[in-house]
Parts: sequence; C-alpha cells; structure tokens
Amino acid sequence: MKERYYLVREDILPDAVLKTMQVKQLLEAGDAKTVHEGVEQVGLSRSAFYKYKDGIHLIHQLERERIVTISLDLEHESGMLSKVLGCVAVHGANVLTINQSIPLQGRANVVISVEISHLNEELGDMLEGLKEISGVKRAVIIGQG
Repeated sequence: MKERYYLVREDILPDAVLKTMQVKQLLEAGDAKTVHEGVEQVGLSRSAFYKYKDGIHLIHQLERERIVTISLDLEHESGMLSKVLGCVAVHGANVLTINQSIPLQGRANVVISVEISHLNEELGDMLEGLKEISGVKRAVIIGQG
C-alpha cells in the first residue's frame, strides 16, 4: 500500500500521538537520555511511543534539503574565496562542498555545492550578490536538486 500523508491541525490529534512528538523532541534536545526517561516525563507508555514514533514529524523535518551547485570563475587574489563564502553565509545558505582548480592565467574555477533550505532571500538574489563581488568574473548555477 502506498503511503499517504495528511496535514492535520495539532488540536485534533490524539493525546498519545502528541505525547510521542514531545518525547521525540525531549530526546533530540537531550532533555531525556532514553526513551524510558522521555515517556516517563510526558506520561506515555513505551508501547504507544514505539507505535507512533515513525509516523509523526514536525513539518519542517519533512522538507527535503535543497542543494544547488554553483560554478564561479574567480580572479586569483588573496581572500577571494573567503568573500564568496561570506556572501553565501549572509544569505543563509550552507556550503557543503568546495572544489577549486589551480589558477591559470590569473583565474581559478570554483564549484560549490550549497544547501539552500534556509535562504533569507531568493536564490537569484544570492547569485546576484556573488556576481557583485569584485573579482568574481562568472557565477552560474550548474545543478539543482
């Protein structure tokens, strides 16, 4: 049978399901060291926790990571990559990988993979910000997924 998902308001969920989520949050935050400790804190049976634990998640936990790969041609000067990484961070993105070629004729190609689930602005704004950095000769998205 194919899994189906529903978006349900919290106030209509059964108490055991809500308490299961509370236990998961206690465990994640380190406020409970074991499942036994967590279920004791919220007043839930262990069997109910194990019954529902794989079926309830906060909606933000279900968002898939969004990753883009950006190719940049940078002038070979000290601090250039640092400026690029600073721009990415200011926009709320997270650098996952960096691949840089050896500079030839005063330029280096850098390919970065960036997780963009928590961008402050649109992806295009970050790309424009990268292009505005003095010494960035080209910045293009070469992959997304």
